[in-house]
Amino acid sequence: MVKKKRYRSSSRSVSDLKAHLVLTTKYRGKCINAALLEQLETSIRGLCEKWGVTVIEFNGEDDYVHLLFSYYPQMQLSKFINNLKTVNSGKVNKEFSEYLAQFFWKKDDDSKREFWNDSYAIESVGGANIEVLERYIRGQNAPTR
Repeated sequence: MVKKKRYRSSSRSVSDLKAHLVLTTKYRGKCINAALLEQLETSIRGLCEKWGVTVIEFNGEDDYVHLLFSYYPQMQLSKFINNLKTVNSGKVNKEFSEYLAQFFWKKDDDSKREFWNDSYAIESVGGANIEVLERYIRGQNAPTR
C-alpha cells in the first residue's frame, strides 16, 4: 500500500520533513522492560504533541528506542531531543526508581540519575524508504517481561 504524502503547511512554508531518532540507555544498560517501554511511549507521544511533532512509529528493545516522526522546518531538533531525553529521564527515574537502581549507579537524588546515553542518532528520512523503516521499527523485539 502506497501512503499519500502528508504535507505540513504553515503561514510561511509547506513541508514533508521526517526523521528517525534512536536513543540508547546509559551504558547500554538492558533495562527497558514492557512497562517502562509503555511509559516511555506515552511520555514521548505527549511531548511530541506539545512540540507539534507527529509520531509515525515508536518501538524499542531492552537498551534503546526508535522514534520515527514528522516535524516542521522551524523546529530546532537538538532542543526537541534534549527536552525529550530530560523529561523522560526524570519520569522513568521517578516511576521506576527501585527497578532502575540495579542498572545505574545511585546518586544522591534518584531524579538526577541519567537514564539516556549523552549521545543520540538521528537521520532524515525520505519518502521512498518510509514504509520499510516503519516495518523495521514495528519489528523490533520489544520486551515482554
